[in-house]
Amino acid sequence: MLRFYTINALALVVFFGLLLAGFFGDVPAWLYFLFVLIWFLITAIGSFQIRLNYHLQSLNHNYKISENHISITFDDGPNPDITPKVLALLKEHNAKASFFLIGKNAEKYPEIIHQIIEEGHSIGNHSYSHSKNFGFFSTEKVAAELKQTNSILKEITEKELKMFRPPFGVTNPNIKKALKNTGHQSIGWSKRSLDTTKLSEEKILKRITSHLKKGDIILLHDSSAKTVAVLEQLLLTLPSHKLQSVPVDRLLEIEPYA
Repeated sequence: MLRFYTINALALVVFFGLLLAGFFGDVPAWLYFLFVLIWFLITAIGSFQIRLNYHLQSLNHNYKISENHISITFDDGPNPDITPKVLALLKEHNAKASFFLIGKNAEKYPEIIHQIIEEGHSIGNHSYSHSKNFGFFSTEKVAAELKQTNSILKEITEKELKMFRPPFGVTNPNIKKALKNTGHQSIGWSKRSLDTTKLSEEKILKRITSHLKKGDIILLHDSSAKTVAVLEQLLLTLPSHKLQSVPVDRLLEIEPYA
């Protein structure tokens, strides 16, 4: 797999090669433009595709697991209207999941977080603000958001969170440095449902269940009624696949808390 530093090192070699060629001959301007465009596109794709592990190592699946386990994960909660419905469905189907919580939401609804823990699910950090500009934050600001959310959740649960899911799945060198500072492990996914888009419930469910196999990590959001409907159908489907949902830390065989 290509990595950020490998691509940048290669880009520097190509760039100086173009400069050298331009010194001894005529290099058309469009070639420089094409070079920059290709570098930008590779970097953008790597930054927005957490599964590529372009900037940092994220745990996106565990296909070596012996049990027929997958993990359903939820981002952006807790939500006072949706999260309880999600928890009720999980309880009804004896399924366990993981919730990546936004700090500012956790402050408002600590009782939901208590319920999540009490019912056997695990929790992770999903930043404090979930700002649309999170990918442009400095290393210091990213670290501050993670520490603030950890502090909030520790006060509620007495647990020090180790798992982190970057908002929007965006990664970059600043986030990598921040995680090194805070000690969090980035958790990605192998099945992106796109449940926050205009896709129908049927298409979202098909995205999830198509080629679903043990070791997969499913990304959902406990923020809309559509997700609740998809979750219900998903939980009804899992037995036919002989699959069971467990918390993501159990799937990945890691410790969720310090």
